[in-house]
Amino acid sequence: MKKTAVVLLSGGLDSTTCLFWALKKGYAPIALSVRYGQRHGRELRAARAAAKKAGAILHEVSFSLPWLGGSSLLNRRLKLPETPLSKIGRGGIPSTYVPGRNTIFLSLATSLADSVGAEAIVIGANALDYSGYPDCRPPFLKAFAEVARRGTKRGSEKKPIKVLAPLLRLDKKGVVRLAQKVGAPLSLTWSCYAGGSRPCGRCDSCQLRAKGFREAGVVDPA
Repeated sequence: MKKTAVVLLSGGLDSTTCLFWALKKGYAPIALSVRYGQRHGRELRAARAAAKKAGAILHEVSFSLPWLGGSSLLNRRLKLPETPLSKIGRGGIPSTYVPGRNTIFLSLATSLADSVGAEAIVIGANALDYSGYPDCRPPFLKAFAEVARRGTKRGSEKKPIKVLAPLLRLDKKGVVRLAQKVGAPLSLTWSCYAGGSRPCGRCDSCQLRAKGFREAGVVDPA
């Protein structure tokens, strides 16, 4: 039997690359997508398409936490950041930060992994993320791997669930190049914070994505 990995799949460039990276590494991926009150469902539709392309089982879960409304990713009354490209990641924690999001996501993924006997969890945190988001930084991921080891049936049987972040040291150029290498369907991915039928081109995520494709010498199908 193939080894199994739970892949946190938002439908964006990073997570879709991780899904196809897991395939390339010989894992049978089980995708997990989360609806937590985002402004739009465009990414989740992309996640369904990517999971179908990969032939992966997809679990979708939803929750609503009223205290998350301070994030501009959820609250439509708040302006999404349109930071000058040269300053992205150089200030404080951005308004798009969602308190405890990766702690929650990794907890859900750990529960699923422990339930199905998966060897690993794959998350798309990368260098650009952890410059601004504390729950994308290497010490956090290392600490959560210890939580997963100590708090699961699998861990108690001395078969710890690995927490894998294959993009952790990559910028967006590196992610685009890895995506091509593993055959990720770039045309299916969605990164824009604003949603809509076409990317806005102004939000931080759109700017970083455009920079990554440009530096990689690849035309963005979005």
